[in-house]
Amino acid sequence: MIRSFKLTVLGAALAVASVATYAADSIKIGVDGPFTGGSSSMGVSMRDGVRLAVDEINKKGGVLGKKIELVERDDEAKNERGVQIAQELINKEKVVAVVGYINTGVSLASHRFFQEAKIPVMNNVSTGSIVTHQFDDQPENYIFRNAAADAIQAPMIVEEAITRRGFKKVAILADSTNYGQLGREDLEKALAQKGIKPVAEEKFNIKDVDMTAQLLKAKEAGAEAILTYGIGPELAQIANSMTKLGWKVPMVGSWTLSMANYIDNAGPGGEGARMPQTFIQEATTPKRKAFIDAYLKTFKPKNGRIDSPVSAAQGYDSIYLLAAAINQAKSTEGPKIKAALEDLQQPIEGVVTTYNKPFSKTDHEAITANIPVFGEVKNQRVVYAYAEDAKKASEVRLKDVNAKGALQVKKK
Repeated sequence: MIRSFKLTVLGAALAVASVATYAADSIKIGVDGPFTGGSSSMGVSMRDGVRLAVDEINKKGGVLGKKIELVERDDEAKNERGVQIAQELINKEKVVAVVGYINTGVSLASHRFFQEAKIPVMNNVSTGSIVTHQFDDQPENYIFRNAAADAIQAPMIVEEAITRRGFKKVAILADSTNYGQLGREDLEKALAQKGIKPVAEEKFNIKDVDMTAQLLKAKEAGAEAILTYGIGPELAQIANSMTKLGWKVPMVGSWTLSMANYIDNAGPGGEGARMPQTFIQEATTPKRKAFIDAYLKTFKPKNGRIDSPVSAAQGYDSIYLLAAAINQAKSTEGPKIKAALEDLQQPIEGVVTTYNKPFSKTDHEAITANIPVFGEVKNQRVVYAYAEDAKKASEVRLKDVNAKGALQVKKK
């Protein structure tokens, strides 16, 4: 019995030592996103893109001779949950960096903890214009992004509706979250630059299932198009409510009109919606083909369609950007990783673009106004809205800090 007890204790000690060794030999990166609920098609696609990149990197030997270990947490698209997760990732899990964040409100609520802890965050989906500017008044900023900010998307939406398609009267329908209301403000600014005021501005809440009241006001005001800022399930209800009213005008909105739970829930009524996209699920370059093939083989999404291609691609790229910074810094210390991100020496071939000096000390946005193109929902998929963009899709659009079209973000 004594010998058996000693063996049991020894076995437990070895198991603990093994876990400790694994932890010491791995680099922990947090992954925060909504993996359940209405935002989950974005969150799960992002997470799977991240997993794919990590698997590739680990099979090639990892980073600094260590494997990347992901610490994934579901924030349920709730600000308070995001705050809890941020503190857990910092204090308990001891992550060296974080990727993810889908919902702008969750980002804004959570980032201050990483900023205080000097841990870099790579926002790979949340697009609120202010996200990377929360801490402009501080000497160092640990918040980065490789998604198209709303300061880029809002002018694109307005250019599409007003200039390219010639609509004179537009209505804005935006959800009541930080994302929707900040996006609405950006749309207002972009419209004002063209001397136009929306004929109606209506708000809706998450989980609302009937938008007829808002649409009737837009219709009575003579709206020729609806500009949207929301997420898939509620955007689908806008399309469905139009069908119910027997009133169909074009929907032009933020990138979230590409979400599977918009396309599937809206059905035929969702066809024709247009939105800015950094990535469309077409094998237009060898890198994109390899990514799409690997994603479909690994995760087997229904109908061969990634639920949120943009989220998956940006999630994938975010890990390669962080891995490059850690390798260059030869360290997992937050300030050194941040400094490396601000001065990456080697171009990183991603799915969205090739990242050549994507960041600087004063510019934490990897995507500029020249990179996104317009997508359109057609036959239950997102395709290139314009033939000229489809023809040039094999030409990788590179960051151009002089690209025109983005709104100026007011510094804090």
